Amino acid sequence: MVNLDPDILHRLHAQASVCAERLSLPLRSQVWRGMAGEFQGAGTGSSIDFQDHRAYVPGDDPRHINWQAYARTGNYTMKLYREEVRPVIEIVLDASESMFFDPTKAARTAELFYFAVISALQAGASTTVHLLRGDAHSLIPLDAITSHRWPESIAAMHPRHPEKPLALELIPFRGNAIRVLISDLLFDADPSPPLRLLTRQQGKPIIFAPYLQNEADPIWDGNYEFIDSEQPGHHPHRVEKTTLTRYRKAYVNHFAQWQASARRFNTSLARVSANTDLLAALNEETLQSGALVVS
Repeated sequence: MVNLDPDILHRLHAQASVCAERLSLPLRSQVWRGMAGEFQGAGTGSSIDFQDHRAYVPGDDPRHINWQAYARTGNYTMKLYREEVRPVIEIVLDASESMFFDPTKAARTAELFYFAVISALQAGASTTVHLLRGDAHSLIPLDAITSHRWPESIAAMHPRHPEKPLALELIPFRGNAIRVLISDLLFDADPSPPLRLLTRQQGKPIIFAPYLQNEADPIWDGNYEFIDSEQPGHHPHRVEKTTLTRYRKAYVNHFAQWQASARRFNTSLARVSANTDLLAALNEETLQSGALVVS
């Protein structure tokens, strides 16, 4: 499972923090509704961003009366200001074995997880963090992340069907939220149902998909013993050139389907290589896809 000791996690957290100073989640692209904060909302409030006028109604706050207009017309009118609200961010980490079976991929998964949490907290967002592993769900406190104890929460998860696609329907999503999913998307399922769940209640999904180069373009040749990362078991296979060609084609088609569905559901999807440093990997696709913006 997650074989990252606290010292390694501390270093990965530091690297993610550096990246979070340069790149951030696209919070200003969302029209927010909710608790008071610093981002523009969909209603009216008491910020300094002027929006419109309306007639005075008894009970209105007299501080917002336009006294200059009253001096000219003798009529009371109210100044309306754009409401300031606190953004809502829900982070979902795919805790499947395939995310952690390789040390390089496990490290990149942890970095993306830290990056998402740090970015949300730096924005002052109302942040919740969910773990999904097959058909098991766990809501974890933020202090479990900052103290690097979150792998313990993953170890405590015992899905009945770990090989199944992520059970996003188990998450009590809040409305009008940015939903950050960190997943390699390596499950055999139509992308539309999970994307539909991520967009419900006016959600805005962002997907970071870590991958290894030897997953995307392996150089297998000959006899191999494959290990099922989700269900214990060894499977001997002889890999011929034609087998490798079919694998590469299936892999490309799989992510082409995800990209096409992401566009249909207005989802920002960025694949993030685990074989280069985090900042370079983030810059490859995240800015172009809209998953991140320059801070």
